Amino acid sequence: MPQAPADAATPVVSAFYDRFPYPGDPLQDGPPPGYNWRWCHATAFSACTGRLPLPVPPPRLLDAGCGTGVSTDYLAHLNPGSEILAVDISAGALEVARERLRRSGGGALTAGLRIEQRSLLELEGEGPFDYINSVGVLHHLGEPEAGLAALARLLAPGGLLHLFLYADGGRWEIHRIQRALQDLGVVADQEGLRLGRQLFADLPENHRLRRHHEQRWALDTAADANFADMYLHPQETSYNLERLFRFVASADLQFAGFSNPEQWDLARLLKGDLLERARGLPLRQQWSLVESLDPEISHFEFFLSQGPLAQSHWSQDEELLAATGRRNPCLWGWPGASLLDPDLRPLDLDGDQLDLLKALEAAPPSTPLAELPLGWDPLRLVRVARQSWLQRLLLLAPPQA
Repeated sequence: MPQAPADAATPVVSAFYDRFPYPGDPLQDGPPPGYNWRWCHATAFSACTGRLPLPVPPPRLLDAGCGTGVSTDYLAHLNPGSEILAVDISAGALEVARERLRRSGGGALTAGLRIEQRSLLELEGEGPFDYINSVGVLHHLGEPEAGLAALARLLAPGGLLHLFLYADGGRWEIHRIQRALQDLGVVADQEGLRLGRQLFADLPENHRLRRHHEQRWALDTAADANFADMYLHPQETSYNLERLFRFVASADLQFAGFSNPEQWDLARLLKGDLLERARGLPLRQQWSLVESLDPEISHFEFFLSQGPLAQSHWSQDEELLAATGRRNPCLWGWPGASLLDPDLRPLDLDGDQLDLLKALEAAPPSTPLAELPLGWDPLRLVRVARQSWLQRLLLLAPPQA
């Protein structure tokens, strides 16, 4: 007797991604373009805690719902020496993923890479994992809570889980196009793809839904697989903040921070007295205010942890001087002084910052900052190191016992 699927939506979702392998990013020879710090274990952990993770030889990573392997490729290149398990339910998407990793050379950088057709609900015996990436996956399950619980069981103590889930507000227009196509009997095949694109072409030029698509989503959905994923997907759930935090609580995990924190900074929306008043609110209420004021938020991306994570603020000079450090690997343009920072914003290093990062690269990994051969007085070293840490150029760790 055939075994029932792990999730009721699995057969239809698997068939959808076999037809439209997602994401539709092109294959390339060599490393993936740019950096994404969210897929680097060291920078993600530092963003959540202020410090580097304890050395674990090697870290174990899970890409749960890897699709065509874009995230797996970044995980391999940004976490050299790691063990990676990448799983997906779509055989068609996995064919692309294997070819992507072959052409990029990502697999050769790992201590072991497995790309397997498996449901994230059926990974008993695997793990524990130090870092789990599951971007754009759980909201396509019939029972997202079961998916979150399954991932929580695979997460090591102190480990991080990175999630990306749809948000109600910024998908207002998308949801209406989805319903319109369903009402028209459009299904997720090549003809459905043609009809979906035709709908936007037929709507009046100044129509809100057409204008929103053309201004915000046309570039992202240029690839057919990406258009289908947005407008023709057979199974989707979205959240608001209140339901999101109930979802997190269902698996007894700790919220460790947004992975796009600038999105939740009230200073981009308010100023003066209103900003001061808003910053007096509890943090969750501040986020709720951002959600109310920004109808363009189309997704939540965030970290969860298995148990609370201790925080390092490096406010004591002695503690900072005794720390060891490393350059953030997610700096585009290094070793030059004109860089793109981890969020791909232009940044010019001053001479002292450049000298500090170069000294770190040349020194043994366990060298305390105070012992770097820079010839600086302690106050100068503390000033440069703390500023570099605040700008996420420098990742710090307490001295090892």
